[in-house]
Amino acid sequence: MKRFLVALLIGAVALPALAQDAPRDWDLVRDPAKKSVLAFSTFDVGLSVGFRCIDGSFNAVLAGLPPSRNRRRALELTFREGDPFMSMWTTTTDRSVAVSDFPAPLAREFRQGGQLQVMVPGAAADGRNIRYVVELPGSNVAIDEALTACDRPLVDPRDAELAAIGESELPVGFAWQRRPQPRFPATRYAEGFVVTTCLTSPDGPLRDCVVEMEHPHDGGFGEATLRAARRARVLNMAQPGAPVPVRRVSFRTNFVMP
Repeated sequence: MKRFLVALLIGAVALPALAQDAPRDWDLVRDPAKKSVLAFSTFDVGLSVGFRCIDGSFNAVLAGLPPSRNRRRALELTFREGDPFMSMWTTTTDRSVAVSDFPAPLAREFRQGGQLQVMVPGAAADGRNIRYVVELPGSNVAIDEALTACDRPLVDPRDAELAAIGESELPVGFAWQRRPQPRFPATRYAEGFVVTTCLTSPDGPLRDCVVEMEHPHDGGFGEATLRAARRARVLNMAQPGAPVPVRRVSFRTNFVMP
């Protein structure tokens, strides 16, 4: 499983030449040629998780899940004694592997260690939920290095706002006046997707936009989305004509070659 996860994230490179195990920490793999840092761990229940920075793009991958027939899947996560929450993931070409919409906030939770419960809705043969319980090793070396390599903070107050974002893009009472409509970039890829968060401004434009997740990492889709976000505007539908409340919003952009 270790070799599988490393091959999945890093590419066709020899594990012994790159792997550097951080004592009492997650496994750590560096590939300077690809500007890549990978922190990963495997568990007896069959799951593996990895956080990778590659050339400025940060991703989280969970492998060993029950295969999904759908491209999008929700997983319920519970860290330590906290409350369970639903997190959204995208299935890769291997239907047992998924990538997270919000990898950096997840990495900041994983780095603290402790018990993690992963509930996969309706994944059993009879339609029941499947629940995994694992003990996470704390990571103040490997995950920290992966986050830092991508200029992602080790602590970010924005993480507390994620529960309020949800899947609906805009909060209740908001509407798009001009939705982000990025152009397909010049790239060798036929498709890609990006998850972006922004702050609204009282007069309607979006600001402080951040690409939370981009796949593929080198397709130019993230930059195309940020350019489109600079042209987008929102309306305050709860109080027409009033300033737009400042809120964090999230939107997912799917690119398919026309």
